[in-house]
Amino acid sequence: MAKTLTSSMECLSSLGWDCVFSLFPSLLLLVASLVLRRPRVQRWAGLGVRAAAWGCWVAVCWLLELPLPRAEEHGLEDGFGPALDHTSGASLACKPTALARFLLQHCGSLARPRLARWPRGDPHLQSLASLLWGGPGGGVCGEGLTFTRDHLLLKDGGVLGLDWAVRVKGGEGVDRREGGEGRREHHPGARALGCHTSTPPILLLVPHFWGGVTPHLRGLCAAALRQGFYAVVFHRRGTAGCPLATPRLTEFGDPADLLQAVAYVRSRHPSSVLLAVSEGSGSGLLLSYLGECGSSSHLTAAACVSPVLQAQLWMDTALPALYHQGALVHRKLQLSRYESSLRPVLNVDRALRSSSLRDFEEALFCSSSSSASTPDALPRPPSPEAKPGAGGAGLPPSVAWALGERARPARDLDAYWERNEPLRDADEVAVPVLCLCSRDDPFLLPASTLPLPLFQNNPYFLLAMTDRGGHCGFRLERGGGEEGGGGGRRERGRRGKEEEGGESWSHGAVLEYFRVVAEFLKVEEGKGWGPAGGGRGAAPPPRRRRATMTRRPRLQTQGHASQGGGEGLFTWQRSYTR
Repeated sequence: MAKTLTSSMECLSSLGWDCVFSLFPSLLLLVASLVLRRPRVQRWAGLGVRAAAWGCWVAVCWLLELPLPRAEEHGLEDGFGPALDHTSGASLACKPTALARFLLQHCGSLARPRLARWPRGDPHLQSLASLLWGGPGGGVCGEGLTFTRDHLLLKDGGVLGLDWAVRVKGGEGVDRREGGEGRREHHPGARALGCHTSTPPILLLVPHFWGGVTPHLRGLCAAALRQGFYAVVFHRRGTAGCPLATPRLTEFGDPADLLQAVAYVRSRHPSSVLLAVSEGSGSGLLLSYLGECGSSSHLTAAACVSPVLQAQLWMDTALPALYHQGALVHRKLQLSRYESSLRPVLNVDRALRSSSLRDFEEALFCSSSSSASTPDALPRPPSPEAKPGAGGAGLPPSVAWALGERARPARDLDAYWERNEPLRDADEVAVPVLCLCSRDDPFLLPASTLPLPLFQNNPYFLLAMTDRGGHCGFRLERGGGEEGGGGGRRERGRRGKEEEGGESWSHGAVLEYFRVVAEFLKVEEGKGWGPAGGGRGAAPPPRRRRATMTRRPRLQTQGHASQGGGEGLFTWQRSYTR
């Protein structure tokens, strides 16, 4: 009997311990859940996870040979805890003119952007997300956006593409090309530019020089359409699925094709205001256009997001291998598509073997590349002393005359950049240009190399610099607006988010900048903003510089005096140098 009782007790004890051990994981989870309910424990657990993730990401950047991000620039203190948000503001570098003062007073997006902190605000993550190029256009893509393409036949027989954004998810499918159907009238009480009018402003977008519609560009198109713009993307010949009808590629800063595209858009929409935005290396083309056209430009204002302002220095400086090789491979893929057609006139083999963007440009556009000591070097285009239009390119004399020096290849890279540097004619720019840059941009040169004297002395150039944002990223903090309690702040944050139309600060800042410039010009000119008066609708001959033009009547108002009082007052009007 005793043995039976002892055996039963042992069985019960064993069963009890088995139950305890089987329930032990559940008990641990229960205790952990109770402990994690305490705010202090939650904070320290979050900091631990954040620190581990930060360390892993730094190791990944080191392995990929990317610039290591600094903790204090991304809202981290010593890599772990949250720091004071002293890096989210944007500093404005410009000449103290009336427009600059007006922007500081009325453009809230430039005053204090709520840029995302790590990990959403990591410069490499948001730069890669914004640079992953999309398709050539057409069909429904990101943001529920639809593009329809126009192929424009150029004077030399080439073809370029114009992709018109025609629909936003949840909105009406409206063809933006003609501007005749689906137009909505002006909403009562709406502001000058961000509204739906019978003659909406046209936003011309210039992508990177390698072409393609990036996610950043699609987001800007969607935000512009929501605010009542017409949005059209300019594609160079031979890029983004645009056919290469002639054996000629566009140089980095050659604005001849863009000038014809602007004239075409202007002729189709003579009553609409024309604006332009470029992203990254596409700024070389936009700034070249503004400099060569001067006061003859049909644009009213322009903006450059993460611009390449010094192209030669940018290509001569070693960029992170991930970005440099990605851009180089994409350009080689574009060239290989037309390899057989371009082989008689260009040194395609050397370009495909090049190991840098600098060598790639030199092989395609410089006559010195033909003297390379390679056994399989192919004939190059005619030398600079050859007759225009002769040789492999076979350009007609009229086309060669219109192209001028670009009808022949450059002697070397110095001569090439002399005629393609974006800021070569910066003194001739006659419309306000806003440049949005970030100090942690991994794709561009350090912020210390920016030409600050240009922005401090030229009244038409303005620079907004942020401490974080990456390359064409500028992601906003989730929730938008100011942190903290109060229904007023939350309402301001919600309204600001709606006006921006997305999660990128650059989208809202650019569109608000255009609206503020519209209000400023309306005050300056004493009448509604638009090209209706003064004969601005007539397109000037391409690449022809004019000393005077017939313009809208305007009031002569004095601008803000420059610092120091030593200089004369600046009158805000277009330059008459060209």
